[in-house]
Amino acid sequence: MQFTHDTEVALQSAAALVNTDVRHPADEDELLSVADLDDYIQEWGWTGRRARDRAELDEVRALRPRLASVWSLDERAVADFVNTLLLEASALPRLVKHDDFDWHFHATSDDAPLATRMAVEAAMAFADVVRAGELRRLRVCEADGCSDVHVDLSRNRSRRFCSTTCGNRMAAAAYRERQAAAD
Repeated sequence: MQFTHDTEVALQSAAALVNTDVRHPADEDELLSVADLDDYIQEWGWTGRRARDRAELDEVRALRPRLASVWSLDERAVADFVNTLLLEASALPRLVKHDDFDWHFHATSDDAPLATRMAVEAAMAFADVVRAGELRRLRVCEADGCSDVHVDLSRNRSRRFCSTTCGNRMAAAAYRERQAAAD
């Protein structure tokens, strides 16, 4: 199952936003300042109005645990969550074409608050995941000591780790374990 480009970007952006939060003791919050939020916005190509103030940052930070919950919900609960987010934002889908993106959906106005736009984009992407019966693509990293979330967009649903770093760390640990057993 391949999702549309805007769905894939929205899913990955939501996972990246969730992972900016402290998810285990070794983590540091990666969204402490408006400048941090600016970097995230630029990395993920968010468009539309920006307040660039502490209130906007606080709204986005408050969205993180709500989005994180999706990675532990069943299909019915994700559908309910999506409906709640869309209802809270009075979302009204419309087709748009901007920047380097071809036609895709936006469900809020460009001047809606940033956190609202983020919540709705994530909700629409989660809706596509539920409709496609692909909830198992929303995963938590399997590396020891990591609880970051990721979206498995591999063809055969085989991605186990949030990053190459975690994958390499686990491969090195497995290698050391095999070497110790052989000795």
